[in-house]
Amino acid sequence: MPSPPVSPVVAPDPFLLQAARCVVGHALGSAELLERNLPIDLAQATRLLQQLQQVGIVGPPDGDTYPVLVHGMEAARMIDAVVKPRSTGNPVPTTNVPSPWPAPVSPGASPSTPAGGVVAATPARSLDAIMADLDAMIGLTQLKGEVRSLTNLLKVRALRVSAGLPSSPVSLHAVFSGNPGTGKTTVARLLAEIYRALGLLASGHLVETDRSGLVAGYAGQTAIKVHDVVDSAVGGVLFIDEAYALSGEGPGDDYGHEAIDTLVKLMEDKRDVLAVVVAGYEDRMTDFLNANPGLESRFNRFLHFADYSPAELCAIFATLAAKGQYALTPEATAAVQAALTAEYNARDERFGNAREARNLYERLVERQADRLASIGTPTRAQLCTIEKADVDAATPSA
Repeated sequence: MPSPPVSPVVAPDPFLLQAARCVVGHALGSAELLERNLPIDLAQATRLLQQLQQVGIVGPPDGDTYPVLVHGMEAARMIDAVVKPRSTGNPVPTTNVPSPWPAPVSPGASPSTPAGGVVAATPARSLDAIMADLDAMIGLTQLKGEVRSLTNLLKVRALRVSAGLPSSPVSLHAVFSGNPGTGKTTVARLLAEIYRALGLLASGHLVETDRSGLVAGYAGQTAIKVHDVVDSAVGGVLFIDEAYALSGEGPGDDYGHEAIDTLVKLMEDKRDVLAVVVAGYEDRMTDFLNANPGLESRFNRFLHFADYSPAELCAIFATLAAKGQYALTPEATAAVQAALTAEYNARDERFGNAREARNLYERLVERQADRLASIGTPTRAQLCTIEKADVDAATPSA
């Protein structure tokens, strides 16, 4: 008796997971939608919809569209249980031709990005765990409330979509303003995880870059660099630090303006699979947003990072000391408080905020080592104790 025919087993399409998140997020299964938001052609987009139909994400086509069958938490569970395994290396029986595109960067991998640093996404965490990390950050009270409000808005929007109610689109892009050392990169990383936990971004990794990572020194090369960096961030967050430097060299800075023009277009083309966060000093970010007519319209969420107060700087110092298993004498504690307060009161735009606390901590550790070097065999208690003399030696001008 002849054996039944067996569908050939091929590598799954590497964009299946992103396609699933895209159609669920829009409540619309459309090849044109996938073609516009993913680096694929119309034929591959159609094949992806057929695969999503096989696993029950979308139903049979009705004209040019496929109705989305699952929404909200049900969709998230199905994507994790059914779609994700098919997107991460488990062969799927299918008659489709395998995709010619390389697989996107998976969590934990380090994609090659010639311009910019990549912080790979950690294994998926619950939204509660991510928000707990945000709440554990010292200071930033108002900002934490704004991030929580954004999270609630996105959660309720998903519920409205699942209930068949109209829902306005929400931009994932954001402007972070504030002085250095106020936690902007840390919050950007948490925001990437939040978007991932809510099913809005596929991987939730963070790509960090600046002007040097986006602007080339030769005509025609800047757009290529911007495309490369943006492509490496698809599925996650692109964090552009000191973004104002892209427009900081005036009207004659053709390369910087080319980078901005290219970025504006890509932010629109990939708005459903990419979030862009631009960061820098508050006044300079205003000039940056005015550098291109379409740039300001891409951002409607502005988060300000206030300077840490002296008490918050002391709390950051105490956290560093506790992690290093150092204890300060009462006199040393008072001296540290006085030193950080003096730095705060004398601050200017070069003030490093949390970096000031870290720098002071590292200087104290060095001065303590200098003091203990003259002791033959320090006791455990001596190795763990910071004295006022160490603070005085580390802050001669305080």
